[in-house]
Amino acid sequence: MTHEQLVGEYLEALAQGSTERVLALFSPSGRVDSPLYGTLPAAEFYPALFADTGQSRLTLRTTMAGQLDGLPVVSFWFDFDWTLASGEPAPFTVVDVAELDSAGLITTLHIVYDTAPIRAAFERQQSA
Repeated sequence: MTHEQLVGEYLEALAQGSTERVLALFSPSGRVDSPLYGTLPAAEFYPALFADTGQSRLTLRTTMAGQLDGLPVVSFWFDFDWTLASGEPAPFTVVDVAELDSAGLITTLHIVYDTAPIRAAFERQQSA
């Protein structure tokens, strides 16, 4: 799978709320570093995210590729038009940085964005 295919599959699976499809892109020990949820195994992060999601529309801006310690790293910048399960909109622009293993699976996904504009809406939903 090319980096562009990986990003496309990831964003489609994310938009559809498909835990199975997203986890297929991760190594068995894959983890996610999220500014809202903290650091979690991918198998815990995505069910939590999808439970908090009413709807999401994702628009890719661009992808970038490089290496870290001889292994591939793919970054993708996109707009996440997120609607919480409560119905409250919480849109943001984000960069995800995916560290891959030699098989092309995600070992760590670092999610980078400013949570200030959406944190209050997210916390209201969590306390409801």
